[in-house]
Amino acid sequence: MLLSVTVGRQRAEACTAVIISGKVTEDGRPLMWKNRDTDRLDNSVRHFKGEKYAFTGLVNSESEGGEVWIGANTAGFAVMNTASYCLKNDDVPASSMDREGRLMYRALEICATLEDFEHFLDTLSKPMGVEANFGCIDAFGGAAWYETGNFSYSKFDVNATEDGFRVVTNFSETGDKDRWKGVERYKTAYAVFREMKDRGSLASAGPLGIIDRLSRSYRHEVMGIDLVRDAGEFLSKTTGIVPDQDFIPRRSTSAAAVVQGVPSGGNPDETVFWAALGYPAVSVTVPVPVSEESHIPEEMSSYPSSSPDTFCGLADILKRRYVFRFPEISNYPEYMDLTHVLGGSSFGASTLDCCRRAEASIYRKFISIYRKFRDGGISIEAYLREYDGISSGFFDIYRTSFERYTDISRLCPK
Repeated sequence: MLLSVTVGRQRAEACTAVIISGKVTEDGRPLMWKNRDTDRLDNSVRHFKGEKYAFTGLVNSESEGGEVWIGANTAGFAVMNTASYCLKNDDVPASSMDREGRLMYRALEICATLEDFEHFLDTLSKPMGVEANFGCIDAFGGAAWYETGNFSYSKFDVNATEDGFRVVTNFSETGDKDRWKGVERYKTAYAVFREMKDRGSLASAGPLGIIDRLSRSYRHEVMGIDLVRDAGEFLSKTTGIVPDQDFIPRRSTSAAAVVQGVPSGGNPDETVFWAALGYPAVSVTVPVPVSEESHIPEEMSSYPSSSPDTFCGLADILKRRYVFRFPEISNYPEYMDLTHVLGGSSFGASTLDCCRRAEASIYRKFISIYRKFRDGGISIEAYLREYDGISSGFFDIYRTSFERYTDISRLCPK
């Protein structure tokens, strides 16, 4: 098993994302997944009242508003981005760039369809101050990526692809190929989704399956390894320590999120925002209804920072305790210890087991009321009221799951 790679500082803005068309999911609902990489590791989920639409999105916890990094609104429109490093061919100064978060915040305020988003880009003052791939879905079957620079964009219709999905990392097909970034992660993510499609599991994967298979993947297509699949062999023959180099989850991963849209012409109230705050191998995915008023569990909406009694705060503690546990000297920060992630100290339980156990419990509670609402058995008011009743216990499920693995009271006492 070859594990030797060059170690070096990575750019933090290294997100991996996909749009899956509703044409290939079993319920006709499109999915948008983003694994966010950034140097702003403290993330929250927040609710905003926009000019036309209310929306829910992933933000930096310190943010007072004005920027969103993936989100969905009450019209059923959703948008996300990945940074691109090969589109810019102009002399727009750096001080006028990096406006992607602001652009998405504004789009969520005013857009209901892909056509609205295109009109927004067409009429936005130029230069736009962005170099990014923007992914969008709407409640009318729309699903597309927009490779966007300061003065123009190119659209790629996901519904028209042979695969029924489109993976994007940190390059744009219309950009300068010599400046492509994230090709290694693209190869891995594409291979995983293609295999899921071929085996018939992509249609039913859903948000939890995508986050578990991709955001917690330690597969490396360039090196030809899959450390989750081969965990037993890997842990028995190595120290469990590997370089943090070109896997989908990275030290800089701040969150994973999936927007679960609605079938073409469906009810936008059925849109769900799923988020795992913090490093995915030690964090738990939580569903949040996209609604006119906020129904976000308080442990997910931290401001201005996350305490240990929040999803992102606890995940950060577990990440530093069990994965990136090395001192900040030399190249030590470039390595991760996967012993606990994959198999635990006794090669039995693992942090992945803890995450999956908690997610299964949360999912059972949520899906029972969600299906009643979706099938017309209860009103939107009853759905949100019942959600508030169960979601107040989601963080305790997370904490309790990890208490079986570690002394949580010592790591982060209440």
